[in-house]
Parts: sequence; C-alpha cells; structure tokens
Amino acid sequence: MSLSDSDSSSSYGSDYKNLRQISRERLLHEMLRSAKTGNSKSTWKVLIMDRLTVKIMSYSCKMADITQEGVSLVEDIYKRRQPLPSMDAIYFIQPTKENVIMFLSDMSGKSPLYKKAFVFFSSPISRELVSHIKKDSSVLTRIGALREMNLEYFAIDSQGFITDNERALEELFVDEEDSRKGDACLNVMASRIATVFASLREFPFVRYRAAKSLDVTTMTTFRDLIPTKLAARIWDCLIQYKQKTEHFPQTETCELLILDRSIDQIAPIIHEWTYDAMCHDLLNMEGNKYVHEVLSKAGGPPEKKDVLLEEHDPVWLELRHAHIADASERLHEKMTNFVSKNKAAKIQHGSRDGGELSTRDLQQMVQALPQYSEQIDKISLHVEIAGKINKIIRESGLRELGQLEQDLVFGDAGMTDVIKFLTTKEDATRENKLRLLMILAAIYPEKFEGEEGHNIMKVVRLPQDDMNAVNNMRLLAGASETKKSSTGAFSLKFDIHKKKRAARKDRTCAEETTWQLSRFYPMIEELIDKLNKGELSKDEYPCMNDPSPTFHGTSQSTPMHQAPAPHSMRSRRTPTWARPRNSDDGYSSDSVLRHASSDFKKMGQRIFVFIVGGATRSELRVCHKLTSKLQREVILGSSSLDDPPHFITKLKLLTANELSLDDLQI
Repeated sequence: MSLSDSDSSSSYGSDYKNLRQISRERLLHEMLRSAKTGNSKSTWKVLIMDRLTVKIMSYSCKMADITQEGVSLVEDIYKRRQPLPSMDAIYFIQPTKENVIMFLSDMSGKSPLYKKAFVFFSSPISRELVSHIKKDSSVLTRIGALREMNLEYFAIDSQGFITDNERALEELFVDEEDSRKGDACLNVMASRIATVFASLREFPFVRYRAAKSLDVTTMTTFRDLIPTKLAARIWDCLIQYKQKTEHFPQTETCELLILDRSIDQIAPIIHEWTYDAMCHDLLNMEGNKYVHEVLSKAGGPPEKKDVLLEEHDPVWLELRHAHIADASERLHEKMTNFVSKNKAAKIQHGSRDGGELSTRDLQQMVQALPQYSEQIDKISLHVEIAGKINKIIRESGLRELGQLEQDLVFGDAGMTDVIKFLTTKEDATRENKLRLLMILAAIYPEKFEGEEGHNIMKVVRLPQDDMNAVNNMRLLAGASETKKSSTGAFSLKFDIHKKKRAARKDRTCAEETTWQLSRFYPMIEELIDKLNKGELSKDEYPCMNDPSPTFHGTSQSTPMHQAPAPHSMRSRRTPTWARPRNSDDGYSSDSVLRHASSDFKKMGQRIFVFIVGGATRSELRVCHKLTSKLQREVILGSSSLDDPPHFITKLKLLTANELSLDDLQI
C-alpha cells in the first residue's frame, strides 16, 4: 500500500493534450489501467464512485472507454451492492468521512465485498482519515493502492471546467450574508480549482480582483472580498502541492486571474447570437443533449433520438462559435457541395422538384444512399437545429430585441427606447421583457430605486417574482459600482458623442461587425488582453506571488509570458465571425480535429480565468478566440456554466431563500 499523488508527468508524452484529454488520460491510464498491474490478476473489475466522481468521470470518459480498461460494472458507493469476492474493485471517491466509512464497511471483516481494493481519492485526504483506514488491519492487506488523484473538476470543454458549485451565487451573493456558508463554499471551490493545476502540472501567478471601496466610510462586505478570499485559499492549496507533490513545478509556469460575476452583469443575460449559445438558450436542451427526430426505417412515424452536441462532432466543433447566420450559410454550402460532388446524391436530389433541401429530404437521402449515411446524418442534424433556431428568431421578433439590447449596451439607446419597446411590443415574451429590463438595470441602477422603480414595474406589468431578479442585480454590483464611481475598469463609460450611458466601448473593426448583432463582447475579453500585455493594474488586480522578479511589470512592452514568436497560424477550432469558408467538399471540419494539437505546440504559457458565480457561453467562446489571437491557450473555469434562463432563476433566489432551484422557473 502506498499513499501518493498519482504521477502524471510521464504519461502525457511530448504531444500537446488539452484539459479534457489530460483529464481523460489520467482517469483511464493512471487510475483504471494502473489497477491491472502489480498484485491484481483479475481481468475484470468493479468501479465504485460517489455522486460527484461519477460526474467527473462522465465529463471526460465514455462508458466504452471505461469498459476497454477492464471495468465490467460501475456501482454507486451509497447503494446496496452484491458481493463479488472473486473480483477486484477500484474506488474513485471524495476523501470524506462518509466515503471512508463505506469503503471500510465493504472491505473489512471475514467476508469483504471484493477481493482487493484500489482506492483513488479525488482530492487530498486528511491525516485523520488515513489513520482511520490504517486502524483496520483486516482491510490493510486487501488494499492494492491508496492514492490521491487530485482531479475534482468537470472538464466541460477542451478549454473549460466547472467546480460544480451550482449554489455559489446564492451562497456568496445572497442579500442576508451568511459568512459561514460562504466560507464553506469558497473552501470547496478552492480545493477543486487547485486540482486543475495539479492535473496539468502548472503553478500559476495568482491574480485576483481586489475589493474596491470609495472611502473610509464605505464598509467592505463579504461579497466585495470573494475573489480575495478565494485567491488566498487557492494559494494555500497550491503551496501544499508544491511542497508535497512529486513533479509539481517549483516556479511559476502560467497565470491565473480570479474574478466574480460582478465584473460583468450583462453577459449572463443578453442574447448571444452564436450557434452554441442559441442552441442552449432557445431549444430547452438538457445539458448538451438534443432530441433529434429521424425517419423510421420501417416507414412509420419519426423516431426520437438523443444526440450529444459535443467536441467529437466535427460539424459542431466548426460551427459552435459562429454567428447563427454564418452557421446557417455554411450548412447550406456543405449540403450543396455534397450533392454536387456525389453523382448518386445528385440523381436522388434531381428526382425531386429541385429547390432547397429540407431536413426530411436529407433523411430520405440517407435511406436511399446508405453509403453516405454518416456524412449526411451529421449535416442533417445541424440543418434541423439551425432551422428550429431561425424559426424561433423570426416568430419571437428576436432580431429587433437583439438590436435594442446591443444599442443599449453601447449607448446608442437608452431608457426611453426600452420603455417604448416594452409598451408597444405586447407580443414579446415575459422572459425577453425581463432580460431587457435586467440589462437596463445593470446600466441604469439608480432608475430602479424608490418610486421610479415602482413606476417602471407598473409600466412593464411583470410579476413581483420577475422584478426580484431585476432588483437583485444590485447584489452583483461591488461597492464602487453601487455608488456609481467613475473610476475602475468596469465603470460605465460616457462617449462625448453619445448622450446615453454605455456599458461597453465600441470596437469597430471588420472582424467584429461582419454579422449583425455581433458587437457585444464579454468584459473578460478586455481583461485577458490586458493581462497578456502586462497592462493589468497591480492595484486593482494584485498578485499572491508578488514580489517575484519575473512577475509582470519588469517590462510593460514585452510581457514575459507571450509566445516566443508571432506565428501566422490560426486555430481552426475557433472560427472568427468573418472566417473565410474554404471548404470545397463539405467536410473540412474534420481537419479541425487533425490539426488541433499541432497548433497548440507553438503556444505560449497558459492563461487561466476563474469566474465565481457562473460563467457564460460567450465567455467560453472568447477564451477560444483569444487562444488563437494571443497564441496562448486560455482556459476558463467557473463555479457553473449558466444559460440565461438558469442564471435568472438563480438570481431570484438571492432574495427568496425559502425556495430552491427546482421551485423557480422563468
């Protein structure tokens, strides 16, 4: 038996691997495959996990991957299990007292459930629990391994992770502060964030947004100190890894910037017009699962099929960050090119009346041309999805609403324009009215105070439940924002040519304005850009590692962490708004998968950004975009990934503590 951190440094090889790939390899190779060697002679094993670790596994691995590594059965540690005394068991569990008790109960006594146990903890285990395990001599001889995997996060994307603190907004930003609950939330979050750096073998410069106060009379609240407190806790965890973990870097290898939801109140609410964001915002998807209707092979009614919109789908990978109009155009081009370059498909299409190909046409083509089923299926799925989204956009008048949202953010529209829209567009949905009002509240918070706020509520005729979400926007604003300070990186901007207030600086360039409604950008884009250039204020964003001679500031013009040389390549995994479409066969997206790792080999040091209180798909998109632009891989972390309806539900909870997430729906 050995208690050690699982060594990952040698298993990654020289090829670049992203966050999700590294997580997958660690789980499959370091954990599952390692149990095949040594004292274990059993061919098949049982994998036992708890509620958290089963999610960690499912975000990185498929059931087929697990089976291939010799696992024949996956069990829940808290459920009654059948004794299998001839088989070995692999435990992947959190190092909690409850889990250790369950493990000891399984393996102690004269009749243990399994022959041998290989135990892997998702994060560091306390000395007390190790001593508790060692006390039972009958268990000790049955332990094949006892290790700390230090992998306690969900890899939601090749460049994104969450810590599964779904209630972070409620526990940290709630109206009546509970520091005990808030501290517990931050402790769990910090421990899980630190395991990301343990997995990637990275030791970061830790930067964080400092608490802002206008003067000595302004009291600093728990909410103001969230990034400060989290940074301190992460730093403590990293120092422990640095001192105790083999192969952990002893000098800084990357940068981490810790923020919270107060830095950008608009990004979680505004309509984001990219394919990925529209899918999750408008289609009522369950996670990444989309229910696809396919023609029945027997000629009966259409059959429903669950499809995961994830990175293994090359069409999704190419289109997810494209504007919905661009995605629709590309899909049409792909199908047109396929038909024109395949004689059989052309004959099949020519037997019809011509014109546009519908989803049904594509599905019938699959049945008629089975040799092309995989290619057509991929495109057929996305043609259906894009068609549904475009229909919703037309029927709900989203273009006009989206234009008003963007104009409001950039100071081209104001209070009067919003009130006019809300009073004249009676067919606007309740949710869309609410989201527009919340953007207005983020830009003009003083308009929602006192009598003026009551008057707005009467005009828009939204229920009190919705108005709670509007009023709770103030809880996401720091002390300086609440007092409408004109200083700081995120104060509202005033353009001398505009009479209305703006929440963003307009950046007019060809790339950003190719598509209508693509002006909006999340605030983290500015922050990451400044961090990369070494221009991020040390006063507003201090560093836990200071004073280090290698820290930013040595030279403002040549930041130390930039890529070695400005290569001209672009990662095709992250298409820009105006990306040239050079596909001539309809399947150029496959090359995205082939070339991904070669691009990253030339990158500079990683940048990590963590947002407490939930991140958005627009922020994840920006990290992919900036990776290509800055030649540094940018990884986004957060307590959760929230789509607008879910975020609004959480916001309502800040003054509705007696309710739960399940009780509130838009």
